[in-house]
Amino acid sequence: MSDPGFVATSDLRARFCAAMSRMYRNEVPAYGTLVELVGDVNAARLESDSALAGELQATNGVARITAERHGAIRLGTAEELATMRRIFAVMGMHPVGYYDLTAAGIPVHATAFRPLDPDALAANPFRIFTSLLRLDRVDDGDLRAEAEAILARRSIFTADALRLMEQAEREGGLGEDDAAAFIAAVLETFRWHPDACVDRATYQRLHDIHRLIADVVSFRGPHINHLTPRTLDIDAVQAAMPERGITPKAVVEGPPRRRCPILLRQTSFKALEEPVAFPDGQGGFVEGHHTARFGEIEQRGAALTPKGRAHYDKLLAAVRAEVTPAPDGSNAQAYMDHLERIFADFPDDHATLRAEGLAYFHYSLTEAGDAAAAEGGVEGGIEELIERGLVRFDPIVYEDFLPVSAAGIFQSNLGDGAGPGVTADANREAFEAALGAAPADEFALYAEREAASIRDCLDAARARRSA
Repeated sequence: MSDPGFVATSDLRARFCAAMSRMYRNEVPAYGTLVELVGDVNAARLESDSALAGELQATNGVARITAERHGAIRLGTAEELATMRRIFAVMGMHPVGYYDLTAAGIPVHATAFRPLDPDALAANPFRIFTSLLRLDRVDDGDLRAEAEAILARRSIFTADALRLMEQAEREGGLGEDDAAAFIAAVLETFRWHPDACVDRATYQRLHDIHRLIADVVSFRGPHINHLTPRTLDIDAVQAAMPERGITPKAVVEGPPRRRCPILLRQTSFKALEEPVAFPDGQGGFVEGHHTARFGEIEQRGAALTPKGRAHYDKLLAAVRAEVTPAPDGSNAQAYMDHLERIFADFPDDHATLRAEGLAYFHYSLTEAGDAAAAEGGVEGGIEELIERGLVRFDPIVYEDFLPVSAAGIFQSNLGDGAGPGVTADANREAFEAALGAAPADEFALYAEREAASIRDCLDAARARRSA
């Protein structure tokens, strides 16, 4: 049991998320515009769609929508990744899933740090998509060695962050004052630093291999590169962004618009070109610019089972075999039309998704089920109770990410090609060794949540009979 004097991990995570959002709003004012737009769209959608509002209410999803965020950072070394895992653990965030982006020409592999427990997710579902640079995928041996040496010289964590992390590990948590100090100290790791730690010539050589490599290696910290609010209607946000002075990327990544959303849809605005200063070797600086940070919006749908995910991946591959979104958006409509046509093969109602084992669901008693349980108890299996109208099922929200979608967002903001020296090769074993742990299996987490909801649903009905 946690010491009552410690700040709860969900509270600590919520405070850190709020602090991060305030910092990013100050650094990237367009992010604040996005948050306001998403808030307006969400309010309108909830007012106009009572079924969606009821679904979110049944799964405790309404309260978390406004505060929900995910962010992304890119780390350079195994030591940075292992330490970041320990820092996030203090906030109740743990690695889930393994993502290889080298197949898309992006020299990173990644995991997502997030809460695991449904109650913790409901309290605050803050996530950080965390990538580790794959310098082993760069063919230029001399440049690779130089980049490794540059990364080895930097320290991205403050002394206070490391001290308080170790204190939390040792004592089991942080008190109020230490929690505030911890948040402030960790925030420094994510802050934007406009002074580069390499000269302009070195930056350009890194940039010529891949813009992401220059972003990771050239600065003294892994500045957060985007912070993402969650919307209930990403197409409405996409259409309204230009009205707020924001130009969205050409296509929304992920599945097409559906009556029953699945997995994850994402869009963004183009990365900002920001002024930076490169050391000139004589104690001064040379002005330059760097493009890295952008705004992103997401819409989350139902978590798919392995069978459902295999079907999704197959359909998406079929779409992209015929039409790949052009970087300049010239074929955006053709791509979206093709996406909708191919995905007509994916069932678009919850009953069929459940019957065919394509998605995970949360089960709960209906009002009729509550009344029947109170009047003497309910017998029968879950299917029988559903047929009798005593149990409802609602989709479990997908809490994770999609490699193809992440690659699409990265490429639209960091360059359209793979770069001349990046080759594909997933290496989960090396990533886990760097992380110091094996990421949790997201499918197993969803399956257990579904099974637990069935158990709780049936137990609630039968317990009332014996009460």
